[in-house]
Amino acid sequence: MSSPARSARERFFPESEIIVSKTDLKGRITYANKTFCQIAGYDEAEVLGKPHSLIRHPDMPRAVFKVLWDTIEARKEIFAYVKNAAKGGDFYWVYAHVTPSFGADGAVIGYHSNRRTPKRSAIDSVIVPLYAQVLAVEAQHKNGKEALAAGVECLVQTLAALKVSYEQFVLTI
Repeated sequence: MSSPARSARERFFPESEIIVSKTDLKGRITYANKTFCQIAGYDEAEVLGKPHSLIRHPDMPRAVFKVLWDTIEARKEIFAYVKNAAKGGDFYWVYAHVTPSFGADGAVIGYHSNRRTPKRSAIDSVIVPLYAQVLAVEAQHKNGKEALAAGVECLVQTLAALKVSYEQFVLTI
């Protein structure tokens, strides 16, 4: 599936709404609520079975997703600010809470994400500049693995200077 043309138009959803999705262990969507479908601009049938990266916006550093995946694969929850792409090329920001889902035997069987409206002040004054910095570092490398490693290093070093982890950082802005 090719990426739609990007627009500069931001979409918003009410603070009273929560975007919910579930994925399997590979990140393929197994559930998407009505709010997810409405804000992302997809019908449920269009997203089920598709990779959650379907809504990945190119302004999102790969390093942030590496931190997210490393955390949930370690059976921990994470909070993150994420810029997503809607079907028509618009974008929307979310404050995501992603958790592993466990089966009766305690094994991880998938992932669950609830997304709320983010703090606008955090997006504009903190997240956008940080993500732009990390994305610029990633863009300096043609090799995907090198780009990811450089982006993670930039993110880690920036947060280390603040003496916080990504999770602590997100929870305090």
